[in-house]
Amino acid sequence: MKARTAGLVALIAGALVISTATISSATVSSASSEATRSTGSVEQTAGTAAKRVKVNLTTSSPQLTACFPRARAKVTVDLTTATLGKDTFTISAGGLKPKTDFTVFLLEQSGAPFGAAEYIGDFTTDRRGEATNTFKLIVEEAFAFNGGTGARTDLGAIGFWFADPKDDDGCLGAGSPVTPFDGDGQAGVQMMNSGTALLP
Repeated sequence: MKARTAGLVALIAGALVISTATISSATVSSASSEATRSTGSVEQTAGTAAKRVKVNLTTSSPQLTACFPRARAKVTVDLTTATLGKDTFTISAGGLKPKTDFTVFLLEQSGAPFGAAEYIGDFTTDRRGEATNTFKLIVEEAFAFNGGTGARTDLGAIGFWFADPKDDDGCLGAGSPVTPFDGDGQAGVQMMNSGTALLP
């Protein structure tokens, strides 16, 4: 009887040792797994690409929509001012008048009277009416500042114009407006803009 009891006690003690070892192993495994998740998270954060903003533009008037029913334009901005001191602004467009120059602006408001405006670049369509161009500039928190009044104006809207006043005549007629949205102060009408969408 004593021998049987001693054997039973030894068996229970052995089971407890095995159970304790299993729990300890599970704890280590759990800690190791948690460390792996944490490291992966840090690596993902360190390797995360720059914040990206995408804005679809629309035609600026019903007449232009009728003339260019397939017009489309998308602006993609990689926001890297905080790390590189500048952002990357890419505009891709299609369905426009072929072999035509357009001027691109950051604006106080997308539609007339537009308010403050910053001329940031040009693009030229190919024979299919498509184009892509990329500009390097500060887009995030872009603003105009009036040193005389101290007024600051945010430039969160986007628009682009026919660079030559004659290039919109085929759609709007020879009497279409001449606007100042080009370096020489002579441009056609605004072709597309960002509507109510605003850049950060």
